[in-house]
Amino acid sequence: MKHVFRLCINSAVVEILAPVHKTLLEVLREDLQLTGTKHGCELGECGTCTVLLDGTPALARLLLPIAVQGQEILTIKGMAIGSTLHELQNTFSELGAAQCGYCTPGMLLTAMSLLRTNPRPDRQQIQEALAGKLCRCTGYVKIIEAVELAAQRY
Repeated sequence: MKHVFRLCINSAVVEILAPVHKTLLEVLREDLQLTGTKHGCELGECGTCTVLLDGTPALARLLLPIAVQGQEILTIKGMAIGSTLHELQNTFSELGAAQCGYCTPGMLLTAMSLLRTNPRPDRQQIQEALAGKLCRCTGYVKIIEAVELAAQRY
């Protein structure tokens, strides 16, 4: 059974006809070609599928589109404004915080949410915000330093 979903994604309203059992992650990647939101563990444990729902990190793998209608969904594609990168994207690039890049969208969006609610987080607060976002490449030090640098510049 298919349903028409009306979603607000990256400040644009889209209507999509999709099966009711498809997850938000599947709709984003397969139907809307927003492949920056990554498909990771299938269980919501790695954080690669993170999007922002009304500014709060949420796991797209665990959500159904019908449940998020009426909420603002921000994906990594909507983080930059035009060709101008968000300060977090700049600091991740400068400090080499993204290696393979698979975890990067979830890390960036989660850090963005943190800085919106707490513009001057300490290291402990950054670590707590990023808990549940798994990175297998960096060991987190450069990621945390990139968030700290962005907070200084924000």
